[in-house]
Amino acid sequence: MTDGNNTKNISEYMSGEQSCCCHQKSTPRGQEELKLLKNRLNRITGQLNGIGKMLDENRYCGDILIQVAAVESALQSLGYQILQEHMESCVVEEITKGNLSVIGETVELVKKLK
Repeated sequence: MTDGNNTKNISEYMSGEQSCCCHQKSTPRGQEELKLLKNRLNRITGQLNGIGKMLDENRYCGDILIQVAAVESALQSLGYQILQEHMESCVVEEITKGNLSVIGETVELVKKLK
């Protein structure tokens, strides 16, 4: 069942008939937000390059593993930041439009970030 706007209602959501809610699949970001995200990503890239250098130098496995854990944590943190922005913008917008299928999509995204 859909309403006149071709969005799913609560009964459809509960029945599991879910599909992607975003039609354009792009998220415009402000310059400051983009700069902050890119800076974080650049730091992570630097950490990854550092791990490569450690491998080249035959560094102690424990030291390398500590850096791997740091990169994993940094990526997870970046993912959570992007998820928060997604929920505060895209998800709120779709729910406001009455498109509840965005809930299922968001749940799947959260599962992938664990």
